[in-house]
Amino acid sequence: MRNRGWLAVLLVTILLAASLPTRAEDQKDDVDDIGNRNVAHKSIISQEKEIAIGKQYADQIDKQAKILKDPVINEYVNRVAQNLARNSDLKIPLTIKVIDDPAINAFTLPGGFMYLNTGTILAADEEDQVAGVIAHEIGHAAARHWASTMTKATILQFSMIPLMFIPMTYAVYMGVMEAYMNGVPLAFLKFSRKDEQEADFLGLQYMYKAGYDPNAFVGFFGKVMDEERRQPGSMAKVFADHPPTPDRIIAAEEEIQKILPKKPEYLVSTSEFDDMKARLETVISQHKRQKDTDSGPTLRKREPKNTDGTSTAQSGQQGSSSSDDDSPPVLKRRDSGDPNNTNNPNNNPNNPNNPNNN
Repeated sequence: MRNRGWLAVLLVTILLAASLPTRAEDQKDDVDDIGNRNVAHKSIISQEKEIAIGKQYADQIDKQAKILKDPVINEYVNRVAQNLARNSDLKIPLTIKVIDDPAINAFTLPGGFMYLNTGTILAADEEDQVAGVIAHEIGHAAARHWASTMTKATILQFSMIPLMFIPMTYAVYMGVMEAYMNGVPLAFLKFSRKDEQEADFLGLQYMYKAGYDPNAFVGFFGKVMDEERRQPGSMAKVFADHPPTPDRIIAAEEEIQKILPKKPEYLVSTSEFDDMKARLETVISQHKRQKDTDSGPTLRKREPKNTDGTSTAQSGQQGSSSSDDDSPPVLKRRDSGDPNNTNNPNNNPNNPNNPNNN
């Protein structure tokens, strides 16, 4: 009975996998055929469903994140991204937005919704480095890595259904479930790293096809790693889960030499990139000043008092009518013994009882 159960698990997995479309592995190396080849992983999730899910996620991010509203910067970034998308295997529209965040980060949601942090732009020295980050994210979208990951999760869930109908002791059942739960993260971690490497590989091709030097992306990897060595713990978020290990850099360099023939010239950067970056620095500086201005009222520290009740700041100022004392004014009654006090009946000339009038 137990053998039948494991056989059922195997059959469910095979049937689900067999029903999925295959990916043309032999097309990935043909740079001249970019745009006509199919590099998407097999998935049971339709592209329409993936776009709908991505739209829901994007709506939430738009509400929660600080989206940059500057039209000049957004137009420039969108133009670079759309140029890369036209020179890629992406089959769906690409939507890119800039998040006002100093961290070096970029990510792609299901359905071609992409976000780029301002920190990534400011960290780049040239346009081709920004293009490399965007091309890497386009590689994730073109290969449909998210849909593939969800498909693998669904297959694992279905494969566990027959276990409910297999008679076994409690100890055996818990052992099976423990192995299942512990095995899933390891499997996804392996696939995820593989997806990152594939996104590197595809992104390099898309950069090359669009006219950029693919070595710029490798250089940006090295720049971030050098920063991490100088300041441990400062690794950018874009590399937090899948750091750019030396193996990935070496693999990228090998692929560049293997399938990307050298061009006589590349698009490195433009004066427009320099203008856009300068504008971005100005916008961020203005936002920072505005944030400091809108931080609210501040409390002023009350100065210590002298024994006579006056503030120490005014004790050396003669004839000054202003006071920094925050306490309300107090009316003092003059003493009746004051010779200049007209309230004293002896000093009032209109008082018939004033002895000085006699």
